[in-house]
Amino acid sequence: MSFEIQFFGATEQVTGSLYVVRANGHTVLLECGQVQGGRNEELQNREPFPIPVSDIDAVILSHAHIDHSGRVPLLFKCGYQGPVYAQLATVALCAIMLPDSGYLNEKDAEWQNKDRQQKGMDPLQPLYTKRDAEECMRLFRGVKYGAALEIVPGLTLRLHDAGHILGSAIVELECSDSDGKRRLVFSGDLGGRAAPVMDSPQKLRRADLVLMESTYGDRLHRPFADTLQELGDVIKSARADRGNILIPAFTVGRTQDLLYLMAEHFDAWQLKDWRIFLDSPMGIEANDTYYHYRHLYGAHLFGPDAHLLGLPNFHATRSTEESMSINPIRSGAIIIAGSGMCSGGRIHHHLKNNIARAECHVIFVGYQALGTLGRRIVDGADEIRLWGEKYAVRAQVHTIGGLSAHADQDDLIDWYSGFEDQPPLYLVHGEPFAQQALAAKIASRLGAVAAIARNAQTVEIKLAARRKRRWA
Repeated sequence: MSFEIQFFGATEQVTGSLYVVRANGHTVLLECGQVQGGRNEELQNREPFPIPVSDIDAVILSHAHIDHSGRVPLLFKCGYQGPVYAQLATVALCAIMLPDSGYLNEKDAEWQNKDRQQKGMDPLQPLYTKRDAEECMRLFRGVKYGAALEIVPGLTLRLHDAGHILGSAIVELECSDSDGKRRLVFSGDLGGRAAPVMDSPQKLRRADLVLMESTYGDRLHRPFADTLQELGDVIKSARADRGNILIPAFTVGRTQDLLYLMAEHFDAWQLKDWRIFLDSPMGIEANDTYYHYRHLYGAHLFGPDAHLLGLPNFHATRSTEESMSINPIRSGAIIIAGSGMCSGGRIHHHLKNNIARAECHVIFVGYQALGTLGRRIVDGADEIRLWGEKYAVRAQVHTIGGLSAHADQDDLIDWYSGFEDQPPLYLVHGEPFAQQALAAKIASRLGAVAAIARNAQTVEIKLAARRKRRWA
């Protein structure tokens, strides 16, 4: 019987994860993510799914980030009624993030339709709505780390801690048929070994084919001690400049890392002189989820009802009115708001009020996809456009890559080297230059071949040579 994977998303790009696994006559969708970026990139999300929705027997998600989960509501809208398997904490986070994504889709369509109406064009429907996202949650099935679950006849799923964000998983699929047992392992997004909150990714020993992310395959993160020094220096400089600090941050993962580090270095960074705002209803809900699933990681910071240990000057602003109350503050505010790539959300309002002020600072702490507003600012744009208005970029812009929730080149190679016999390896979730650099480094350091997954390419998962001898 055949056991194969076909690549349809996050091939030679970072976002839009989507792969089709065929095993024993059944079809499983591995990931169902949105493409993120500028308007042109995001149009890809409106393209039909690469296979008929009626053919899909099950869906597996590695974690809750929208580039991995964000088209599940669209799949549901197109008629899918099967199960969606994910780690228990991922299910809880998707219940927060997917409705928020649906709400943003509605607002985006509303904004675009004002322009389309003036041009005499037909109105644009949102990709999916908040209600679509809420209703699709009934399809989700929570899975514990390490538990074996047969999701279709002859195909067993196991999830292992990927160390990226709460509930993030390495996906292991084992196909049992007349040829024996063959094993596909997908890394999902891997965390780095120095992650502030999450534990290190789990290493697996056996696979017949490995699918691995490569977002930072061309670089090494700065030593974590240097990163902490850099972040402290920026805060010190901003304090002297008497401005505000804006931190566009992914509301799940990066936000929790930042809050943990601020509590840990509260005195060293003189944070008592600041007011720290988490201006993100979704981020506040995510903090509650981190508290509920605190047994999955080692850090202790998050308490019930958005209470944080060690940050007495922390303010969680849920309502629009609370968010707007930040606007008049001209100095002494650290504002953490989504989205992490500045592609929407409350960070736009804070950029509007601060980006043209030379005494203010903007700190980017995560990957900025091509085409996003965040990428344009990082790349040195002189001005940006928000709601049709132009704003000069005079604020000081900082990129602190050492806080990335992704593994760097050494981390990726170290994780893959844990497998016995160097199973076939395909790289996904990376821009081409990062993938080429990682493939070259794997060849020189391990003597292994890393192929770069191509869109629509199909790869059969065959029994590894040594494991085949064991079966003989």
